[in-house]
Amino acid sequence: MKHRNSHLLIGYWSRLRRDGQIPDQADIDPRGIKRMLPSVFILDAHDPACPTYRLAGTLICERFGQELRGTSFFGHWEAAARDTLQLLSARALAAKHAICLSAIGTTSHCATMEMETVLAPLTFGPGAARRFLGITQFLGDATSLAGRPITCERLTGSAAIHESETSSRPSEPPSAAPAIRPSHRPYLRLVVSQDKAAALHFTAGNGVGKLISALDIAPAIRLVR
Repeated sequence: MKHRNSHLLIGYWSRLRRDGQIPDQADIDPRGIKRMLPSVFILDAHDPACPTYRLAGTLICERFGQELRGTSFFGHWEAAARDTLQLLSARALAAKHAICLSAIGTTSHCATMEMETVLAPLTFGPGAARRFLGITQFLGDATSLAGRPITCERLTGSAAIHESETSSRPSEPPSAAPAIRPSHRPYLRLVVSQDKAAALHFTAGNGVGKLISALDIAPAIRLVR
């Protein structure tokens, strides 16, 4: 998984598990995922050949240019991917594990955007899992779409999600370290009182005390800026 919200959603779903069983839809509290809600959806996969959106966040509907509730999840995927998607979703429900789908979304004017969809199984009342809690993330700059909706998704990869991945997710990149500014302090000049004056030039960073100790000079020393 590439997007931070994908990890957060799987982490939330994992915390709702009880004795290894997958959560029920009734366990989902929108307040627990409120920052992700525009990208979150729930699928009814009672008919694996035609999973449908029970609800979908506003951002997903906007990107696809339509209200998705009641429409087929396969409707915006290329035909060649649908058999694979059906098999993957059926396996995820049977094995009670989440899956991640990687895709390229395309508009009618051939603009493209990388996408990532995560599906995590849910029960809906007694019985086997037959729904998914999902999230779709659009990876990249949406301005490349020029405001046009995505009309087709091409499947580029898929993977089962191991829940331990959520705890080993790379952290946010550290902020850039402040630039080190060169010192503008004046040079110091060490003048030694002896038969022949010896002048040594060095910067303040060189360590005045260490230099004096190394030279084993008599106390008649003065520092001049």
